[in-house]
Amino acid sequence: MNKKYELLVDDTITFFGWKLFRIKALISFGSVEAGELGGYVAKEGNLSHEGNAWVSGDAWVYGDAWVCGNARVYDNARVYDNAEVSDNAEVCGNAEVSDNAEVCGNAEVCGDARVKSLKDYIVFKNNWSSGRYFTYTKSNKMWKAGCFYGTGQELINKAYKDSENSGKRYEAYVKFVEQLEVLEVE
Repeated sequence: MNKKYELLVDDTITFFGWKLFRIKALISFGSVEAGELGGYVAKEGNLSHEGNAWVSGDAWVYGDAWVCGNARVYDNARVYDNAEVSDNAEVCGNAEVSDNAEVCGNAEVCGDARVKSLKDYIVFKNNWSSGRYFTYTKSNKMWKAGCFYGTGQELINKAYKDSENSGKRYEAYVKFVEQLEVLEVE
C-alpha cells in the first residue's frame, strides 16, 4: 500500500497529554494536491491511506478515532475517542464527534454540533429535485443542506424562496423532526 500522507514530526501540537502531528499529502488524490498541508492526527491509524479521506484546516483527529472512505474533517472540527467518520461524510465548523459515534453515508455535521451516537443526527435525501442529502443535528437543532446551514425555520424560508414545491417538502421534514423530538420527551 502506498502512503498518501506523512506525519510532520516538526509541526505538532500538544494538549492534555496528546501529541498531534500535522499531515502532509505525499500524492494527489481527490481534491488534495501533493504537498498540501492538512490538519492534525495523533497517529497514522486515525486517517486511512486509502480512498480520498482527508483532515484539513485546524481539525484534529485523535484517540482511536478513524476517518476513512471519502470522508472529510475540516475547519476546527474534532473527532476523537472511538468515533468513525466514513463514506462521504463531512465534519466541519466547530463540530465534535466522539465516544463511539459513527458519522457515515452523506451526513454533514457542522457548526457547533455534538455527536456521540447515531441518535444525535438524521440524514435525509432530497429526492424531489437535486438528489442531495441533508442533515439535522439534535445537539444544536441545525440543518445542513448543500451550502445552507441554519435553523429549521430558516431552511423552510429559503426553500419557499426556491419554489413552492421545495418549501412544502422541506417544511414537512422539519415538522417531522419536531414531532419526533416531542415524542422523545414523552
